[in-house]
This record gives sequence, structure tokens and C-alpha cells, in this order.
Amino acid sequence: MKRYTWFCALLITACAEFEPAAPADNELLDGPVPGLTEAENLQFIRGDVAFNDEVFTVATGLGPLFVATSCGGCHPGDGKGHPFTTLARFGQANQTGNQFLHMGGPQLQNRAVPGFSVEQIPAGATSSLFTPPANTGLGFVDAVSDADLLAWADPLDADGDGISGIANWIELKSYSTERPNSIVQNGKYIGRFGKKAATYDLLQQTATAYNQDIGIASTYEPIDTYLHAEVDPEISNQTIQDVVFYLKTLKVPEPRSTTAEILSGKELFTTIGCAKCHRPEMKTGASPIAALANKTFFPYSDFLLHDMGPGLDDGYTEGSALTSEWRTPPLWGLGLSKNSQGGQYFLLHDGRAKSIEQAILLHGGEANTSKENFEALTVDEKKKLIQFLESL
Repeated sequence: MKRYTWFCALLITACAEFEPAAPADNELLDGPVPGLTEAENLQFIRGDVAFNDEVFTVATGLGPLFVATSCGGCHPGDGKGHPFTTLARFGQANQTGNQFLHMGGPQLQNRAVPGFSVEQIPAGATSSLFTPPANTGLGFVDAVSDADLLAWADPLDADGDGISGIANWIELKSYSTERPNSIVQNGKYIGRFGKKAATYDLLQQTATAYNQDIGIASTYEPIDTYLHAEVDPEISNQTIQDVVFYLKTLKVPEPRSTTAEILSGKELFTTIGCAKCHRPEMKTGASPIAALANKTFFPYSDFLLHDMGPGLDDGYTEGSALTSEWRTPPLWGLGLSKNSQGGQYFLLHDGRAKSIEQAILLHGGEANTSKENFEALTVDEKKKLIQFLESL
């Protein structure tokens, strides 16, 4: 009996040696922000299950037109999407608003349940491709004050550096709750989520995604995307709120290395002007979630709109943004993007850049000077700068 027990223990130990090691915490995007209460952790878990595990079928309300069958299908591991999950938006060419809402805009539903035909982009509608972004740290972005965002705006380029940075002023959804101390301009509010910063808060982001991406109606967005008519809810408010809480309380990406080369690359990042838009540091304000209140974080974005020049002008826009204006994408977690993108990068708003260097070289407009400064770096300096970006 002792010999048998000893053999089993040896076998278990030997097998354990061949098991893959669990990835380090800073190699993962998923996970809750530290400091949540027991009740908050339970809601985080409920939201996690709804976001990553629930796959919709026709029986549970899928479609009839849709893009994906689950939230996690577009954001694997809470990371960036790839060409297979890239979305198409259409219908707005200027600041007058979307002219094709009655024909399925703003999002193309390119899949359908049996018996239905997929959508086509209508004749005359401009369109753009949007690669799903990573989800982490969104609650910190949500908790930044309007005043802090606008402090970095320079609409008239008063400092003469060629960089303006403006907010996307949008109409508030009827179900969204106004942030404390919101700054309102002509009845409109500052958007901070999405490629064009045209989404006000994570409730709007979540309810719209369920509706436009999966074809799931809720009390917030009670629309059948095929009939373009109001229908009964197919998901509970509690599930929507759980997913919103999950997105709000996902941890921020953690830097993975601080070698001398990476620190040198960080200095070059500032020297050549990248930090003028990719703002390294921000601070949250008050928040009903204590773990998010008054925290310093490092998104490397100002969450404002910048004119990126004709090369990135798709002729499509949202809210008050021009077609060539895009929200500065946060760079935190950039080095982990390949983990959810099939082992290679698909960067910029539509995934056209297959490397960090290519993404930099496609910058134009307000970022043109920084791009030229990057081009003037030595091969070794470029390597250090990219090592820094991949460490974020």
C-alpha cells in the first residue's frame, strides 16, 4: 500500500512538471481591479460569465441579423479583435448625422440566421472598418472628469505645435446618467469611448453592442435590427448592468519590463512628440466604485479627437467628428495585442497596420511631425522605442 501511494505521488509530481506554467498576471488583460468588495466581486463574476461564456442562439434571441454570437467572440481574452471580427460602419459623411439609419445604419450586420439575408451597404453610403478594441481599464477612463479631458484640448492650436485635440460632442442617450460635474455644450456631452469617441458611457456601449452586434433587444435599445421596429426585450436589465460593471472593473494593463533599453525608448517617445496625444498619465475623479476613485493610471491617450490626415480618412464619421478625425487610441496593453489577434498585429482603427512601426508610419495630419521625428531616429533608437511600446 505504501509503495502504491508513493508511486501515485511520484506520478502526480512528474505530470505537474509537464503542465504549462500559468501566465503571469501582467501577461493577461482579464481580471478585476484590486479593492472590490465581496458583492462587487460577485457582480464582476456575473458580468464575466455573461460577456465571455454566454453564446446566443436563435432560441435565445440571436439576430435575425448579427455580427457575432457573443461579446467575447469579438474581444477574446478582453483583447483586440482581428480581421475576422472587424466591423463595418456606414451612413454618416459629415456632422449632419447618419442619413441611413432607416436602412440599417450605422452598423452592417453581415451574418443572418437561416431564412434571412445579410445587410448590404446601401448605395451612396460612406463606410469604414472598425477593429474591436481591448476592453481593459475602461472604468478608469469612465471616471476621468470632463474638465480633465478638456484641459488637454487645444481646438485653435494656441501653442502652435500643430496639434489641436478636440472633444466629440454628442447627444446623451435617454437611458444614460449624466456624470457629476459634466460639461455641456449646446445641449451635448463629451463622448470618450469608441474609435470616434462617439459613445458617452459604458451602458450605451454595452446596450448598443448587444443590439447592433448580436441582434439582442433590451429596454435600453429595444430595436429589431431587421424590422427596424421596437420589440420586447430579449435580455434582462440585470445582465446588461452586470456586463457594464464587469467592463468598468476590469484591471488596467500592467507594464511587463523596465530594462534600460525600454526606459530609453520611453524617453524617445516623449522627445519625438508622441506623448502630446498619447498622454501617459491621468487621474480619475469621484466614483461610486471606491476601487476606481481618485486613482492615477497610465493609458497613453488623451481620449480626444485628432485629424490624422487624408491617409486615414475613410469618408465616414460619428457624432461631431470630421471624417479624418479619430480618438487617440490608448497604448496600454499594446504588446499583448497579438495574443488575441492570432499571433500578429492588426493595428489602427481598421487593422491595416501589421506592425507597430507600420502603424507609426501611417500617421499623418496632426501626427505628421512625430512621424517624421520617428523616421529620423537611428535603427537602434527605433528598436528601443518599439520595445518600450511593446512593454506597455
